[in-house]
Amino acid sequence: MRKTGILIVSFLFFISCKTAPEKLGDFEVLPMPQKFKITGVSTITIDGLKSYHSKGALELPVENDLLLGIESVVNAYDAQLVFEIDSTLDIKSEGYSMNIDKSQIKISGKDSIGLFYGFKTLEQLLIDAEEQKVNLPLCTIEDYPLLSYRAIQLDVKHHLEKIEYYYDLIDKLASYKINAIIVEMEDKIRYKRQPKIASADALSIEEWEGLSNYAAKQHISISPLIQGLGHASFILKHPEYADLRDNPKSDWAFDPLNPKTYEVQFDLYLDAIEATPHGKYLHVGGDEVHTTGRNSGKSALELQLIWLNKVCDFAEKHGRTPIFWDDMPLKQAEVYDPMFRPDMAQKEVDDIWAKNEHKLTAFLDKFPKNCIYMRWNYSSPEAYGNTKAMEWFRSNGFQVMGATAGQTRWVLMPQSESNMDNIKSFAINSIKSNLVGLLLTLWDDDSPHFELYYRGIIAFAEYTWSGEKRDKSKIKSAYRQREFAHALKDSAYAFIDNLEKPVAFWKNALLEGNKRNYLKGMDDPVKDGAIDLPSRSKKGEWSKKYKERLDHAAQFAHSYDSLSNKISYFKANAVRNSYNLAVYEQVNELAGFAPRALLALKTYDQAETTAEEIEAVKILGALKKEFSVLRQDFEDVYSKSRILNKPSNYILDQDHHVHMGNQSLNFDWQFIGEQIFLDKLEKELPNLIYFENTDPAIR
Repeated sequence: MRKTGILIVSFLFFISCKTAPEKLGDFEVLPMPQKFKITGVSTITIDGLKSYHSKGALELPVENDLLLGIESVVNAYDAQLVFEIDSTLDIKSEGYSMNIDKSQIKISGKDSIGLFYGFKTLEQLLIDAEEQKVNLPLCTIEDYPLLSYRAIQLDVKHHLEKIEYYYDLIDKLASYKINAIIVEMEDKIRYKRQPKIASADALSIEEWEGLSNYAAKQHISISPLIQGLGHASFILKHPEYADLRDNPKSDWAFDPLNPKTYEVQFDLYLDAIEATPHGKYLHVGGDEVHTTGRNSGKSALELQLIWLNKVCDFAEKHGRTPIFWDDMPLKQAEVYDPMFRPDMAQKEVDDIWAKNEHKLTAFLDKFPKNCIYMRWNYSSPEAYGNTKAMEWFRSNGFQVMGATAGQTRWVLMPQSESNMDNIKSFAINSIKSNLVGLLLTLWDDDSPHFELYYRGIIAFAEYTWSGEKRDKSKIKSAYRQREFAHALKDSAYAFIDNLEKPVAFWKNALLEGNKRNYLKGMDDPVKDGAIDLPSRSKKGEWSKKYKERLDHAAQFAHSYDSLSNKISYFKANAVRNSYNLAVYEQVNELAGFAPRALLALKTYDQAETTAEEIEAVKILGALKKEFSVLRQDFEDVYSKSRILNKPSNYILDQDHHVHMGNQSLNFDWQFIGEQIFLDKLEKELPNLIYFENTDPAIR
């Protein structure tokens, strides 16, 4: 069993903590149990957990340092911990009950998974007791999930983490009762049947299988997502597969009428299924694609259904339930737009469906019934049009599942409070609609660090397990307690939400327009992409032109200092997950560079004397060195878990969706805005002041 920070802390209190029974602690469980009542303080001290008794001769359902040294006893009366599986419990599958009385902890699981989750809850109670130097509470808990399938996406298409990170990720997900992962593998699996497609740094089938086996022990099933009809650039970029393209000039989509398309896709499926032996599903993708079948005359919808039936039949024959993104049939039938228009009145949505539904029903017998149609909506799951689309599938006998998002195209870190409102909305809608589950997508398109996804993951875990039991602010508070320390629970210590606006500003702060993602395709990105610089002959005009941007720069330069102080306080007082804080710290450092650079330009532009000009130019001249140090620190932190560089022989694809992580073999893409700005500054710096008036050191 691999050890996490949580388990290490738990071990420390297990062997050493002395507590005062009269003091009631502050206990937070994530996700919130369905029923959780604290009535007082038990006499159970952490170092008093010496023995256990299991009814039915069960082994301990978890293997970690928390229970190191605890011994089995014959009589339940003599044990501090008693546990059992009781299938007669009147709760749902995966549920458990817990009772802590004066001197004994009793956990009953509805099934083995429920017992496992009962121990995960006990682990959180023990951690809180240790930190606060208190005894366990007198309490009763009755708990079970409201959605049975609670999956997160692991998108590795643009980079991999070190393999140890994925094992630690599984530990973390299990602690929050996440029970599934869908891995978008693309070329990060070492395919045996089509080896040319695999990246040189891909994990082997055996390594993926090892992760899958480890996850299964923690009651997490890993299933693969192998992009199919579209999003196929990782395959079709290779010359050997170019004849399978729907459009010979584009590496985006397969020709669905070419039999060799299926030979290749089925080979990839077989390898992915072998790599995920405990998976229930095979996600085949199928989104954001329009094909012609090499100008076959067949409609895009007909071609999509030809492809979908073939891949769904294959999945079923190999013991997997296929999952398919549902957007293209809805788009091709012209009922797509209302799903993203929460302002659209119900009558207007119904009218659109009344006008266009026949375009779907004409092909109704062609939609495979063995498939789950996954309705993804990251911004407006509450829209009537979204519910209407899901209901159309359900009313016609199809299986439906939703997909929300903890990360979409946000740069550096998830924003909109980790998308918590939309996660909640889709989770509650799924619970009320009696859907089987929900997927939390975590796209790697612009490649923020995975550590920064955890708050959204935890919110997802809360809403899919518990429903709407506590509001967003209380979940954030519980997140700070669980992830860092009880001492950091109060909102006064929060900093993540305050980092969002500086990060959003950072994206294009040193550029003209919204161009960061498009710089690679420019003929002269320095000239056409970077912000203009001041002119010595037109003093003050630059500051007027960029007044709004400079106002924001001043605001965010101030917030940088405040955020730095808060993050430093967090780091000094956190008892776990220090690496997460180190990543946030680097995000703040990178976001803080642009405001400083802009304000330095303003100082030069408004300088009234030669001496002031010289001083301003010195500051500008030092920016390149300052950024070099900043970048090195940033990469040092990120590289502790992330593999920053692609293999030297890696082929970048045509980048149809301008994904930043797809635009260089090394980590340059992360800093491209700063790079072209500094290149422009270095080129034009000599023009900012007469040489005869400058210090030789800055010439």
